[in-house]
Amino acid sequence: MTGRWLRWSAYLIAAGTVILAVVLASRFGSDPRMVESPLIGRPAPEFDLESLDGTGVIALSDLDGEIVVINFFASWCLECRAEHADLVATSNAFADDGVTFVQISYQEDPATSLNYLEEAGTSPSTHYLADESSRTAIAYGVFGIPETFFVDESGVVVGKIIGETDAFTLGATIDAIKRGESPGQTITGDTQQQP
Repeated sequence: MTGRWLRWSAYLIAAGTVILAVVLASRFGSDPRMVESPLIGRPAPEFDLESLDGTGVIALSDLDGEIVVINFFASWCLECRAEHADLVATSNAFADDGVTFVQISYQEDPATSLNYLEEAGTSPSTHYLADESSRTAIAYGVFGIPETFFVDESGVVVGKIIGETDAFTLGATIDAIKRGESPGQTITGDTQQQP
């Protein structure tokens, strides 16, 4: 009886070890970018942020009734630098179509971000904001940058791009939202978590 009990105990321990290993490997080995954003289909988290140049405060609620494109960026992010001209061009192209772009500095001193933008160029129709406490990035579940969120006219997050984007992808996503579609999440490339 004792021998049989020991054998069953050994089988149970072995089976438990295998199950635990499979669970841990599937959870900790997965790419967090592969998980669909829980914000898709939900109201966008509100923010109330100071502009990078210190000239005022912009709240998401100030932009009610517009499509809002929210991009998280930093000067140390190579992919952010690569997509910047396309963000500026697309912001300018949709400026009179009820679309507002917001770029939020991610884990960077506002003066550093402002210096970068002065070098890289800006759009007069984009709001450039500081998120010094990272509360907005946390509310949006930003894991790495660049990440771009699309909020429809009713204030619901309907799209997200993870990685570097371009003018074609931005424009196509905005056009889909204008048609009443929810583009969902797209992964276009790599992101950076820190400098």
